[in-house]
Amino acid sequence: MDDDRPAHPGAQHAERAAAMLAAAGMPRMPARVMMALAGSPDEGYSAAELADRLGVSPAAVSGAVRYLETMRMIHRLSRPGERVARFDLMEDGWRSMVISQSPMYGRLADDMDAIAAENESAPISAARAREMADFLRYLEKRMPEIVEEWRRSTGGGTST
Repeated sequence: MDDDRPAHPGAQHAERAAAMLAAAGMPRMPARVMMALAGSPDEGYSAAELADRLGVSPAAVSGAVRYLETMRMIHRLSRPGERVARFDLMEDGWRSMVISQSPMYGRLADDMDAIAAENESAPISAARAREMADFLRYLEKRMPEIVEEWRRSTGGGTST
């Protein structure tokens, strides 16, 4: 291997992207695992390889993998004759995550409306809560549409 080439392609960028995801609210270790998988070899990484790449314990990787599998962001790859599980990003993980979160926006909007209704004695605060509810309903409606627009414009993946 060329000595100038990093041992793990994109490792520095993956760590920076993971830090941004963590700052946005994603747990740190799942963010790091997910971004490491973004630069994985085509056959994915085993848990031990992820632990080595990230300089963490296998237990930390195990918890992150469970979290990401639950979020449907990664999946296990099975290879005939291999006993070790390998992991990789789901092909449509981002799209699936965006679409699956849409109903949450509607539920949050309902709660914001309820907060506003119970806080009528503070009209500025109530108006702010209603505006948040309106925005959340907009997101609920638009996120699946945006994903579909992207898919049509790029030919990206399958319809979700």
